[in-house]
Amino acid sequence: MTINETKRSIWVDADASPRPVKEILYRASERTQTLVTFVANQLLEVPRSSFITAVKVGSGFDVADQYIVSHARNGDIVITQDIPLAAELVAKGCLVLSPRGEKFSEEDVRQRLNMRDFMESLRSSGVTTGGPDGFSEKDRMAFANALDRALAQI
Repeated sequence: MTINETKRSIWVDADASPRPVKEILYRASERTQTLVTFVANQLLEVPRSSFITAVKVGSGFDVADQYIVSHARNGDIVITQDIPLAAELVAKGCLVLSPRGEKFSEEDVRQRLNMRDFMESLRSSGVTTGGPDGFSEKDRMAFANALDRALAQI
């Protein structure tokens, strides 16, 4: 059996993933010997490793998302800040974390989708809603801690 058959994998929606998150994942994959796959519609440079791969998908709306959905298995860990993608993966039985360390659950992913849709309707009507705060050291630590907890469940 290969490592990928016996352990869960980590999938990363990498187009908008902050560099500190990628660096945490590089170290965690080596430390735990967990396969991590970064999926993006652009070429990504990743360290040479038996456990780290990068997949470049074609350009287009949600191409990377659909690749992750079609390859992630029940029990895999997925890193994304894309709420519709998170909803699909939670329903598939994946453990989904945001780059800020928030765990998406069945209970809250629908609420997050509703809020996202509401904010989108405000933006489309011309209301300026602002964006998320910049990625901070606190966010980096929250992600590292959430990832460690998720990996401990393997």
